[in-house]
Amino acid sequence: MTEIRVKICGLSAPQDIAAVAGAGAVYAGFVFFPKSPRNVSIEQAAALAVEAPAGLCKVALTVNASDAELDALTAAVPLDMLQLHGRESPQRVADVRARYGLPVMKAVGIAEAADIPQIALYEQVADQLLIDAKPPKEAALPGGNGLAFDWRLLAGRKYWQKPWMLAGGLTPDNVAEAIRMTGARQVDVSSGVETAPGQKDAALIECFTRAALAARG
Repeated sequence: MTEIRVKICGLSAPQDIAAVAGAGAVYAGFVFFPKSPRNVSIEQAAALAVEAPAGLCKVALTVNASDAELDALTAAVPLDMLQLHGRESPQRVADVRARYGLPVMKAVGIAEAADIPQIALYEQVADQLLIDAKPPKEAALPGGNGLAFDWRLLAGRKYWQKPWMLAGGLTPDNVAEAIRMTGARQVDVSSGVETAPGQKDAALIECFTRAALAARG
């Protein structure tokens, strides 16, 4: 039996932290991207991080952040991981990892088979990979759009050596199927456990986590 690890992203309230920890999720994600309805300030995130119990991995999602922005963020918020969710190059990922001494997870957007090879490029420099649905060209957000990609693109593939996480359009209703189809051992959800953009629901977090954990095999 392989344990499934769950990440709930886009947390913005103390009750979100309690719900995530209580459900048995492993990762708590904070979004630092002003265009997102899940965006939090450094001050908000610092207060939320204090609420996180020991063992809950605190992840900061940033999008094409500068060194100055990351300096301010890491100085104020006790983080366990940085998630780079923009157009960061492999070299930028390597530079961030070296500068801050924190594990780095790089998001890679997938829409078709031609997108798969880039995953290997980032595997060389990131500690973890997040395989997400590539956003539409007109989308304002790089993630959190509630869109899934064709999971068959990952089915039967030789997987990467680094830990990787499946994201994009996951919900309590489809996460078990996604795990079975892709072989994912880590899953990430944001909009799939909300009642409105940015409004997390404790019952949905519980249902999602329970469904994911039950799918382990």
